Amino acid sequence: MAMSQEDLGWFCDNSEGNYTTNSPYKPNLNHLLSTFTTHQIDYGFYNLSYGHDHKAYAIGLCRGDVMPDSCRSCLNNSITLLTNNCPTQTNAIVWYEDCTFRYSDRSLFGTLDVSPTRFVVLPVISNVSDFRYTQLATDMLQQLTPKAASGDSRLKYATRRVAVPNFPVLSGAVQCTPDLTSDACSNCLLASIAQVRDAYDTVPRVRIMKPSCNIRFDINRLFLDPRASSPPPRNKARKLVLVLVPIVVVVLAALLLIITITLRARNSNKKNHIANEESLQFDFDTIRTATDGFSEANQLGRGGFGAVYKGRLPDGQYVAVKRLFQSSKQGDDEFKNEIVLVAKLQHRNLVQLLGFCIKQNEKLLIYEFVENSSLEKFLFDSIKRESLDWKTRYNIIQDIVRGLIYLHEDSQLRIIHRDLKACNILLDAEMNAKISDFGTAKLFEHDQTRGDTRKIMGTYGSTTLPKPSEPAFFINSKCSQMPGQFTDHSLTQDVNELSITELYPR
Repeated sequence: MAMSQEDLGWFCDNSEGNYTTNSPYKPNLNHLLSTFTTHQIDYGFYNLSYGHDHKAYAIGLCRGDVMPDSCRSCLNNSITLLTNNCPTQTNAIVWYEDCTFRYSDRSLFGTLDVSPTRFVVLPVISNVSDFRYTQLATDMLQQLTPKAASGDSRLKYATRRVAVPNFPVLSGAVQCTPDLTSDACSNCLLASIAQVRDAYDTVPRVRIMKPSCNIRFDINRLFLDPRASSPPPRNKARKLVLVLVPIVVVVLAALLLIITITLRARNSNKKNHIANEESLQFDFDTIRTATDGFSEANQLGRGGFGAVYKGRLPDGQYVAVKRLFQSSKQGDDEFKNEIVLVAKLQHRNLVQLLGFCIKQNEKLLIYEFVENSSLEKFLFDSIKRESLDWKTRYNIIQDIVRGLIYLHEDSQLRIIHRDLKACNILLDAEMNAKISDFGTAKLFEHDQTRGDTRKIMGTYGSTTLPKPSEPAFFINSKCSQMPGQFTDHSLTQDVNELSITELYPR
């Protein structure tokens, strides 16, 4: 652990191992760090990765009131510091007043990390100490915790000021990385607040920094609400116009030129545009070996456009490989659609796309392997269904809703799935639900509230659900390997079997 005048502390984790000059992790990490802040993110949370063998992961979090330019500047300083001071460590972290940055050879997204912890006491203008600082700070930070924990997937941050007669104004702020759940965020912040009284009895300027969260209180500075800023002075408006007009003209001219060139080259480039995504492309022979030649023993399921196989990569990682049928014309569109959409999505309740493969007529999608297969396997299996107690069902519903909220509201894209059903809800080892299969998904503008389509999407069937007398959540269709039609005589019974809330008596 080290400290300088510029940073609040940094840590090179030797316990997780080092990498050598010839390690494939090194070029992946170098590429990730060199391009990290080139992504235009305006809400202060960066979560990026690069490579597929020995993948590098990194997370950057700026304090909630820091403007985008200052955020990128702080993250660039962080990358420079860790590059110079942690030249061979696979895991490292640095804290600044404006940001936190860390990288690793393991996935960091959605993981609660409370170690290492950095305790910082900042200097004060005058020699002030009072036991009331600790009590005031603790009460204030505890009140801020639920507000920060209830934030969305872009920001979990809250501030407050406390004014007491004959006592300096005390300002406080708490923040979590927004990929955490509400409970995980609360646990991280409360653990940090508990350390205030243990470490500091009378000091008025404290920072407690962890990888997944941080708390601050101070009498010399005010922490602002998210993205607070003052408007530019009026006397600069004319200069701003004189600078921007020529730039806009040049940009428009460049755009017209690019559009003309693109339209001419569109037909020749259309079939090969996916091949340029080198960081996501897998070798076909590697995947064929991983699945034992796409053997029947490794087949996990079969749908309208392809079959899914379990595979094991050379590094031991298990994956799910979707192999599109060569005879399926619609499958080509499905493949391109999933690549474009899913590669841009990162959420704990969505199945992660790891990469793809194209070789002649073979088209493969490589996803993370989800241990418990689909929700359908539990709903329609008389033995497995017994494990779906009410708490588990309720958690599955919450996970599905979180995934849909991310798709509809919180992601940079607005995506409508259009084929949400039991076999497209996968369950991991802890029975957490993940939405999968984006082949029929449709992209919308963020302010678009409706759209038209020329054909029916989703799974066909004749089931019509009765209008429930109470609120209910239904998964109302089966996959292709299950019977696809229901008769009028068995309608009520089948609906009861599919009702995840079990509101109707059996």
